[in-house]
Amino acid sequence: MARTPILAVVLATIVAAALAACSPKPDPANAKNPFNPVYDKKTGKLTMLTFDSKKDGKIDTWSYMDGTRIVRIEIDRDGDGKVDRWEYYGSDQKVEKIGLSRPNDGQVDAWAYPASDGSVAKMEISANRDGKVTRTEYYEGGTIARVEEDTKGTGRIDKWETYRNGSLWIVAFDDQQLGKPTRRLVYGLDGTVRAEVDPKGTGNFSPAPAK
Repeated sequence: MARTPILAVVLATIVAAALAACSPKPDPANAKNPFNPVYDKKTGKLTMLTFDSKKDGKIDTWSYMDGTRIVRIEIDRDGDGKVDRWEYYGSDQKVEKIGLSRPNDGQVDAWAYPASDGSVAKMEISANRDGKVTRTEYYEGGTIARVEEDTKGTGRIDKWETYRNGSLWIVAFDDQQLGKPTRRLVYGLDGTVRAEVDPKGTGNFSPAPAK
């Protein structure tokens, strides 16, 4: 998922040139200048840079600016006319998170947070696509390590997943609405599954009664 935000570097090099032009009107798109600045008509402040990365006459990148500072970049990578990647930048001009559209329909419903090495550190997902995070995945070295999920949409975590070397090891559930696991399944390396319960959510699990 994660990639080096090369576009941000390129943008930084052309912002000064765009500001030097200090034109209150956006420049017309052309093959020689795929970047086109847009300024606030009242203040003259740079508010957007559009970019035709493929130089095919179609704008596929919209960079929202606060003068020389990049706020957000929206990208249509496949050229279908719908944004499929959102890059959000912090005050240090580094990517804080990257928005994605899982069904690729132009609506952001997942957010990836990059680690210092460029790999994924955390992924947030909105199952109902309403902006509310229902599933959070945590990664270590780019490999999924654990998951917290609100399966009922109550705003409370009721499912936990723990991974070992990228494979599901333990999945736990809160059947008592205690905010803590009360039942779990433990997956062995040999393919066996062990059911355990902790009705009071004390953290001390015992084998589940045989049915």
